[in-house]
Amino acid sequence: MNHCQFLAYGLLKIFLKEVINKQLDETSKLLCSYHMKTAVFWVIQQNTVPLWCPQNLLAGFWVCFKLLVKWVYEGVCPNFFIPQNNLFPSKVHGSAQTSLFLQLLSLHEKGLTCLLQSSSIRSYITNVLYNPRRAINTDEFGIKSQWEYDMELFVELFNTYSVTPLNLDHCVKLLHTIDQMIGSPLTKYQVVTLQKITGTILQKSAFMLHDMYTNTSGGNKQMYIADKRSCYMLKIAAKFGFVSDLLYIAMYFYKGFRYREALSLIEITKVKLAQPGLMYNAGVCIGMYMEAVGGQSLSTKMRQAAAHDIMLYNGIRYINELIPEQQCDLLIKGGSLSIPLFVMLHFVEFLCYRHTDTALAQTALEELQVLVHHDQGWHIPIIHRDISWEILGICQQLSGNHQAALDSFQHILTHFPRSSIQAATQMRIQDLHIT
Repeated sequence: MNHCQFLAYGLLKIFLKEVINKQLDETSKLLCSYHMKTAVFWVIQQNTVPLWCPQNLLAGFWVCFKLLVKWVYEGVCPNFFIPQNNLFPSKVHGSAQTSLFLQLLSLHEKGLTCLLQSSSIRSYITNVLYNPRRAINTDEFGIKSQWEYDMELFVELFNTYSVTPLNLDHCVKLLHTIDQMIGSPLTKYQVVTLQKITGTILQKSAFMLHDMYTNTSGGNKQMYIADKRSCYMLKIAAKFGFVSDLLYIAMYFYKGFRYREALSLIEITKVKLAQPGLMYNAGVCIGMYMEAVGGQSLSTKMRQAAAHDIMLYNGIRYINELIPEQQCDLLIKGGSLSIPLFVMLHFVEFLCYRHTDTALAQTALEELQVLVHHDQGWHIPIIHRDISWEILGICQQLSGNHQAALDSFQHILTHFPRSSIQAATQMRIQDLHIT
């Protein structure tokens, strides 16, 4: 414990001795100081109070007290070192447990003013509780939990895709600048931010390098070297990036006609995305997230439990089938075209299976159709429903179902009249009428 955490533990011990154990004879022997220490340990472990400092002392006490109330209600106090062991003996059950819970609940309803019932504490905190000018945080709702800090950071890191290098030379200059910053004293947040920015630049460099050698008369040896370097850069970016960054490698393999390698990456990505506790676009099951990666480094959390939509920088050709949409979006918005992660996953899977297994291609198309038609906003944000319907229409057109494709494209014009890809949609409708 640091000093503030130790003070919170001391505060809980005094509160137990002078308030909780003084109220009812029936409950006076049910809790002990080790229960208080265990509550502090768990709150520290779960990062519920991200910054233990004097200003957060009372808030830290309150978070620990609320955890204690929860344990009494459930009748389970997990040992910190062996969580499956319950520190509440056979005494905390039945009528005694009910009495203790009602007692703690009554104190909880009073808020932090319940501390005034302690003779030792009262004189020290009266001025704090009733003097709003004091810089003491007494509102536990004002404290962000660790998962909230993680969420804000990962959303901010996702926006690092706005780093838009103009060409490979610009990429090299940016990486050189980052290299110079690495030697500086950096916080853990700055370190993980630099990692993600580096990964973003490497991703873009890989696709730029591929296009540069594909569109020139360079020999096979030069193309082979460029491909090796591109693959290496994409793997580094995935190593330090989000779970979703694996999909960029699959997109690169598809671009190079390496369909089976792309499908292998897609299967790996599916497994990772199916893990409990995944934080996708700031949405997450908090309990599962903390159980999966609570206490891990930010880099580990990002790599194992965070995913975001796919961003296609409109100055780079990622997938030929989406070039019209990128060009159209570039004229309207510039920057990048954002595509829901699970839509892109099924899209690349369908494109690869078109060349290897028509039956599985149809399965991928059906899964995409179910997702686009029935998603309630978890996998497809409202602002990205237009591009999702567009991709569904493209797949339907490529599979030969022109009527379904026409319906999908017309759905966009009807429901998303301000879509940035409207011109591309209209062009695809014209192509369907011609064919």
